[in-house]
Amino acid sequence: MTKYIGILTSGGDSPGLNAAIRGVGKASLNHYGMHIIGFRDGFRGLMENRTMRLDGGQLSDILTRGGTILGTSRDKPHRMPVGGKVLDMTDVIVGNYHDNHLDALVCLGGGGTQKNALRLKEKGLNVITLPKTIDNDVAMTDTTFGFDTALGIATEAIDRLHSTAHSHHRIIVVEIMGHRAGWLALGAGIAGGADVILIPEIPYEVESVAEAIRERSRSGKPFSIVAVAEGAISMQEHLAMLAAQDKKPKTKGGKKGAAIPPAHATEIQYADHTLRLAKKLEQLTGLEARVTILGHLQRGGIPSAADRLLATRLGTACADLINEGHYGVMVAAKGDGTRAVKLDDVAGKVKTVPPDHPWVESARRVGTNMGD
Repeated sequence: MTKYIGILTSGGDSPGLNAAIRGVGKASLNHYGMHIIGFRDGFRGLMENRTMRLDGGQLSDILTRGGTILGTSRDKPHRMPVGGKVLDMTDVIVGNYHDNHLDALVCLGGGGTQKNALRLKEKGLNVITLPKTIDNDVAMTDTTFGFDTALGIATEAIDRLHSTAHSHHRIIVVEIMGHRAGWLALGAGIAGGADVILIPEIPYEVESVAEAIRERSRSGKPFSIVAVAEGAISMQEHLAMLAAQDKKPKTKGGKKGAAIPPAHATEIQYADHTLRLAKKLEQLTGLEARVTILGHLQRGGIPSAADRLLATRLGTACADLINEGHYGVMVAAKGDGTRAVKLDDVAGKVKTVPPDHPWVESARRVGTNMGD
């Protein structure tokens, strides 16, 4: 029997999404003779039954394109804005899945997508996911597609900022994406030769950062590059978060909720965090500071060769799993190959940077200040 496969992209856009769509689609069409249906704009498009047929023509010439030809959204099946209300549209989605005679639904996305896919799996749908995010924070996979491209973009930005920092004897504070995990800021900071790297997993002391910059000035280096993840927090903020967590009511078992990683304390994350950090460093060092926020530049443009290769590998492996009838899993990168990981083992988990990770140790050994 010919299988009918649905595919959607959810969450933030990311380089490599089109390469993954192409990998799943071409392998399913050409190798297994399946039919592919794309749903526009993530789970919202699945709920509204807005489809596009993915044939050879649609899949041609998209390997190198950024973004996603399907469009995306951050809508959740169980909490979707509809007509001015937030409703649980899971049953509607389940109905559209069956109305389109789907044998499987492929969801491309990050941590939120893994959780939403698990909810659909628990409703009886055959679901497979692929890990996408520039933050590289999806659990149980070596890496995610989108990360390598963003890493290259952020590194190039730091490279370019060196010249202006040196010329004007300034502190350049460059904000890099990463609310919950510091992989991108850490990797780009090391590759770009940043003098200070601040990530969510290692709360920083601003005086430690200032002293590292003052020491550079004393040694004849009157400029510094500070690479800071958008989710980085000071030790003071970290302690405030722990205190707030400690005041939470106990659970039914008598125990308090598990401590949340620093970057999860959204109540102490402020939009002007990086600006306030730069101003404080000016006060403590006497040097002029300038802020560069890379923002969505990191998510756009042509995917790198590594991301195209990874997305294609994961996409073709996904088609193999569908052919085998292996569902309820995420297709994870494992070395040069792939492995199927149960969605139950992925959903709700975040891959953060261990404080003793080799990247952190390497940064310290070349003299990079980590803020602690």
